Amino acid sequence: MARSYETVKGFFAQDENSLAPKVVPERFGLLDSSDDRWHKVLEKLKILNNESTKVTYKLIFAARHGQGYHNLGDIKYGTEVWNARWAKLTGDGEIVWGPDPRLTALGEDQARDANALWKQELQAGIPLPAKLYCSPMTRALQTCQFTFAGVIDFSKRTPLIMENCREIYGVNTCDQRRSLSYLRSTFPDFAIEDGFAEEDELHDPHVREELAHVTSRARLVLDYIFERDEEHVISITSHSEFINGLNRAAGHQPVALPTGGVLPMVVKCTKA
Repeated sequence: MARSYETVKGFFAQDENSLAPKVVPERFGLLDSSDDRWHKVLEKLKILNNESTKVTYKLIFAARHGQGYHNLGDIKYGTEVWNARWAKLTGDGEIVWGPDPRLTALGEDQARDANALWKQELQAGIPLPAKLYCSPMTRALQTCQFTFAGVIDFSKRTPLIMENCREIYGVNTCDQRRSLSYLRSTFPDFAIEDGFAEEDELHDPHVREELAHVTSRARLVLDYIFERDEEHVISITSHSEFINGLNRAAGHQPVALPTGGVLPMVVKCTKA
């Protein structure tokens, strides 16, 4: 079934402002600061979803992973030199960033900051994501764990690892994922989508994925969510280029999301 997507403006500051001044802004950027602000959001979503059987609205929280060791390498050498040389290697003798690096201590703290905001906004009635999706990269999985610790019980609401939620792939060793066996043993509290390959079959050390293809992957994720999920609040923990692709697929303006940042958006899906 053909679907089209667009972002509904007027809920969040990020709908209009492309810059993210804080990693996790107050209220996740929600414009309404009233005590019953999240109740109003849910009521508005309910009204919108009752307007037509051909149109569905969902509130999606797209979270970028906290700082990883590859981000540290980028900072150390500068983006131009990093992309030209160091990103193709697995480390420099001091920092190991590939394949599939973990979060730095700062990255863990950034995810804990998001966790603190979730707990704070629970006092104002923020709706918890009913479905959670995550990239198969270690840094994203760790971020998801830290972000929802003490907020969501993964044994009752299990995040799903999806290949299509991964970062732009190819060339850079930091974007080469680990095996299915590693994921099962290291992150047993996550479910893994059917058909997930044991080894990374997408990484090519010589070819970088095109941005248009990242957008297509993000659209497939949206198709999956809007086709299968009846719930209206969704979490996706992923990466900068994937979230950029999600913005393009959902008709959201570009946002400079820092490591550990969270971008909420209300997405409208129209069935042809």
